[in-house]
Amino acid sequence: MIQSKNQYNKIIYFTLAITTIVLIFVSNTLSISYKEALNFFYNNSLLSILTNISTTIFGENDIALRLPFLFFYFFSVVLIYINTKDYFKYQIDRAISTIIFMFLPGVLSASLLVNSAIVVTFCTLLYIYYYQKTGKHNYFFLIVYLFVDNSFAIFFLAIFFHSIRKKDNLMIYVSLILFGLSMGIYGFESSGKPKGFFLDTFAIYASIFSPFLFLYFFYSIYRLGVKNERSFIWYISVTALIFSMIFSFRQQVYIENYAPFVVISIPLMVKLFFHSYRVRLKEFRKVHNFFAILVLITLLLNITITIFNKPLYLVLNNPKKHFVYKYHVVKELSKELKKQHINYVTSSDEKLLLRLKFYKIYKGKKYYISLNKLNDYNFVFPIKYFGVNVATAYVKKI
Repeated sequence: MIQSKNQYNKIIYFTLAITTIVLIFVSNTLSISYKEALNFFYNNSLLSILTNISTTIFGENDIALRLPFLFFYFFSVVLIYINTKDYFKYQIDRAISTIIFMFLPGVLSASLLVNSAIVVTFCTLLYIYYYQKTGKHNYFFLIVYLFVDNSFAIFFLAIFFHSIRKKDNLMIYVSLILFGLSMGIYGFESSGKPKGFFLDTFAIYASIFSPFLFLYFFYSIYRLGVKNERSFIWYISVTALIFSMIFSFRQQVYIENYAPFVVISIPLMVKLFFHSYRVRLKEFRKVHNFFAILVLITLLLNITITIFNKPLYLVLNNPKKHFVYKYHVVKELSKELKKQHINYVTSSDEKLLLRLKFYKIYKGKKYYISLNKLNDYNFVFPIKYFGVNVATAYVKKI
């Protein structure tokens, strides 16, 4: 038993190490987006602090920019593996649960982008680890989380509902106070004309999990709720899902505020699946086998597209419709500009200028640059991936 456990430990940590190394290489194929540039240069937030510290230590490059989030990804996987130590009867179930979480498209994407999602995921798993170890809530963590990100308002609500069930009067009041403070600090976006985004939200969740896995997530939380097996993790995931769906009936929701609390439910889903699988005789497992294969195929497809996405330009009529187009082009463009000793440019496109600034192409009045064709220009820089022209920059000497 101990030997088997050690074998699974080696498999998990080896797979995690290889995956992290691959993600580091993938991070170097991305360009900084406009929102990431805003966080890096102007915003006073946790993201600004993390990215600036990392680039100060490792240099101003794409790997250093994204390294803090790869760090949080690595330890999020470690935490979800540790947290399930006593949750599964069989070590193979625990390993499968961790690997599925490790390779979720949404989790992989969050590890590569400058956003708070993977940080929130890590913080939530760390809190769950403490809660499972001690059976108590950690007030220090809760106060810190209040200032980490606005999405923890949902976490405080989940604690509120969980505390009602546990009849923990103190935590009922504490969680409500923290939720109120969060709303006071960050506010609640309710402006704009009411418009339904329910299907959009559903589709984004499907892309985060992979479609069939998300459908099984719905089934799992329903079954666990009906069976009255509502753990702390169940309350966190269900609260996030329900509120994101309710809000999406009126307005577009920022899914990164909710997804970190939903993806941590993977162990619940895996345990339910294998329990249902093993209570059946082999001849009655065909549906389960088919579903498992279907989920595996779609998950692998989503992983491949998430990591190796540039070949998609080969089949797209409009390159701008590529799902990560806003993370492409600029780094390659900066290299082409530097080859021509063009280090100072101006443009009507302020977003482009801010992105170029990260690659040491500064704002100046020597050259004018545009991604739209100019009537007269001195330089033209086509940016191509796999032979496909995805953007063209035109530069005119002023």
